[in-house]
Amino acid sequence: MALALPMGVEIAVLRALGALPARVKRLIAGPPLRRDGLELDLDTQMLLRLAQRSPAPPLSQRTVAQARADLLRDTDTVAGHRISLAEVRETTVAGAAGPLRARMYVPEEATGLGAAGPLVLYFHGGGWTCGDLDSHDQPCRALARSCGARVLSVDYRLAPEHRFPAPIEDALAAFRDVVARASELDVDPARIAVAGDSAGAHLAAVTAQQTAAAGGPVPAFQLLIYPVTDLVNVSESRKTFADGFVLTRQNMDWYEDQLLGAHGDRRDPRASPLLADSLRGSPPAMVVTAGFDPLRDEGEAYAHALRSAGVSTILRRYPGYIHGFIHMFAVGRGADRAVGEIGGVLRAALAR
Repeated sequence: MALALPMGVEIAVLRALGALPARVKRLIAGPPLRRDGLELDLDTQMLLRLAQRSPAPPLSQRTVAQARADLLRDTDTVAGHRISLAEVRETTVAGAAGPLRARMYVPEEATGLGAAGPLVLYFHGGGWTCGDLDSHDQPCRALARSCGARVLSVDYRLAPEHRFPAPIEDALAAFRDVVARASELDVDPARIAVAGDSAGAHLAAVTAQQTAAAGGPVPAFQLLIYPVTDLVNVSESRKTFADGFVLTRQNMDWYEDQLLGAHGDRRDPRASPLLADSLRGSPPAMVVTAGFDPLRDEGEAYAHALRSAGVSTILRRYPGYIHGFIHMFAVGRGADRAVGEIGGVLRAALAR
């Protein structure tokens, strides 16, 4: 669910297009695209226009293996130059059914602190079916650089091989494992945030809910980037942006079917965290949405629900962007600026 652009644009060509003057980009992109009172970002519109030349079939016409390979290819295409950090290393964390692959990102300012520092536990997007450590490598690098803290990305089990609630159970187990191993990881257990994008944001939100309901330990903060929060009700944004903006309603339906199968309960708050009886006791949050994203309204509804429950919550909509935009470092400056802002909020939230 993070990004699935059906395009064969080479990376070098994409970078060259990004350097064009705005008037030339407008000629390629076409007239400004406006919907729901918003105007689509020019670089994003140009990218979508190019993608229309070789549209990919819907996910329902692809195998799961093809969908996973396509996501990795597309995220590589738009990632831009790899961001350098002081250290990036492979490791493992505990999952609900055994060890999970994980990757630790360490920015320069998180080295040699002489004291335990903060950590951001990150769950990647991809519709609970696609995505891995590699597909989300660049966003995690960018987030570590901007927030100044270690970021630990978790390769949780995917559907349909492991349906609901397996990915959720892995996320919860990973958080508890990191807390238990805080000293070993040189991490302050009181400054561990959970974060994710799309399906990964769903996992982060549910982890925050479940730990609060269990009486702790609870994450210090939750960063939810265009989260999935409601698998029961169809919001207006799911209708308004059902087609043409990367994440289609048809593909979203496919992702949900992979997760839940024929018998999954959509009303279970672990599937639809917006439907939880209470959000009181949840950790402070930042909810990020994109203006041209079918998931926009349910993400913003979740932010409002958190606020109504007395949870300190920042809601930030990036109005001209689409689902998956935090991957698009090779396309304009939107991703770089957004992750810089998001990282600043995390930095402040996890300050000692």
